[in-house]
Amino acid sequence: MSTTEPVEAMTEPWDELETPPTVVRRLAGTAPIVPKDSIAGRSLAVVVAIMTFLASLTTGAAMLVVGAASDWQSEVSREVTIQVRPAPGRNIDTDVRAASDIARATPGIAEIHAFTKEESARLVEPWLGAGLSMDDLPIPRLIVVKVAPGTRPDLAALGQLLTTRVPPASLDDHRRWIERMRTMAETAVFACIAVMTLVWVVTVLSVTFATRGVMATNRPIVEVLHYVGATDAFISSQFQRHFLILGFKGGAIGGGIAILLFAVLEAAKAWFAGTPAGDEVAGLFGSLSIGVAGYLAIALQIIFMAMVTAFASRRTVNGTLQSID
Repeated sequence: MSTTEPVEAMTEPWDELETPPTVVRRLAGTAPIVPKDSIAGRSLAVVVAIMTFLASLTTGAAMLVVGAASDWQSEVSREVTIQVRPAPGRNIDTDVRAASDIARATPGIAEIHAFTKEESARLVEPWLGAGLSMDDLPIPRLIVVKVAPGTRPDLAALGQLLTTRVPPASLDDHRRWIERMRTMAETAVFACIAVMTLVWVVTVLSVTFATRGVMATNRPIVEVLHYVGATDAFISSQFQRHFLILGFKGGAIGGGIAILLFAVLEAAKAWFAGTPAGDEVAGLFGSLSIGVAGYLAIALQIIFMAMVTAFASRRTVNGTLQSID
């Protein structure tokens, strides 16, 4: 009678390895590869919020400067000034009347206002003091000429006519001031673009460092996923989705604060309208409103910030996965 001995089951070396429960859940799709709530994620969201706020603030400031400069140019271009200087042997009052008549007869001129002696004295009073005698000082007399809306009078011909008929008179079309304001606006826009560039560079660097930190923390899990057949595209898409959500949350917070700030400024300007302080602010900064275009630009920046965050994280993850290969 033969006896049969129990046959021991053959084992393989990898059977003794235990798969970590977290990896099992992530392979099964029940747990995210990248933790949703972490200190690094919250810190990155704060950084993105700050960068979005600065970018939105810079964009709004550029739009306010350009709008104010445009308003100034529009106001200045609607007026020209005739300056009548005192000359030996000539009656300045007669020259002022002659220059006013010539300007009034020019097509496209809507209104003429010649400053009197008293008005001219008040113009220089802040610098020379009160009680001046205009007869003792060679202070020129000014004639403000307003251009009719929608017209373009021949200012060159007007200036030539004034020089011929009233030699002490000269025409100032404020072209120098307009050029200076245009240069100032262009300089402000260039500065804002430089600041925006720095903001985007800092954002990309912050996202890159944060992604590397997350990759370093989850590297064992990523390596297991990679070795069991998970594609690089799948792994990088998980990181991209995670950082896209973080970027959108941070961008929405920063952009929302910027929108609220500009809305408060616009409401304050309307509240103080008609007061001396309100008039001074309106004269310097215009309407203090970025308009629908400004708010739309901030909304686009929020979306763009989220896309930059996702792109930077995907690029970093792909580089790390290539090093694993």
